Amino acid sequence: MINIQRNSNKLIIVVHEIYGLNQHMMKVCESLSEIGFDVICPNLLENEAPFDYSIEVAAYRNFMENIGFINARNKIKHIIQEIKHQYEKVFIVGFSVGATVAWLCSEESEIDGIVGYYGSRIRSYLEIEPLSPTLLFFPESEKSFNVDELIPQLEKKNIEIHKLPGEHGFSDLYNSKYNAKSAQESFDIMVDFLLSN
Repeated sequence: MINIQRNSNKLIIVVHEIYGLNQHMMKVCESLSEIGFDVICPNLLENEAPFDYSIEVAAYRNFMENIGFINARNKIKHIIQEIKHQYEKVFIVGFSVGATVAWLCSEESEIDGIVGYYGSRIRSYLEIEPLSPTLLFFPESEKSFNVDELIPQLEKKNIEIHKLPGEHGFSDLYNSKYNAKSAQESFDIMVDFLLSN
């Protein structure tokens, strides 16, 4: 687990991608802690070494077969129950599968807001009505679905959606899909969201 303490009364739980606790997740956690939050990123994979981007298919298979969305959601909910009393506010920020996990937690009354980056499998859970403010980022194009068809289905109460130039992974400095402009824009929007909720 990544655990950065700032003696804050606000916590951000970061939920990683299929790759695990890699450089990108460490950078995200450090950046969020620098704006004054305590930040934790649990290792849902439970193994030490993260998967390399070059074996994306194996990393995805490992997540789907050995962890899964519901099990990951339950782990995050358990963490929330254990530490909620220590904080005035708790947010979840998820990336890819982590964004879908965050979305699955959005109906919890203990959550003060969620942020999801390119949660492509949110499309499998459209029945969810977030109780907390929800900020979602999508790239212009996704391999597995049509972004422009999904967004209207997500325009519900409490949800703010941004579609930015780039592909899945645009915010990840270490990914070949990195888009510096979209990464900075989404980070700035996220910071405003976290500080205003």
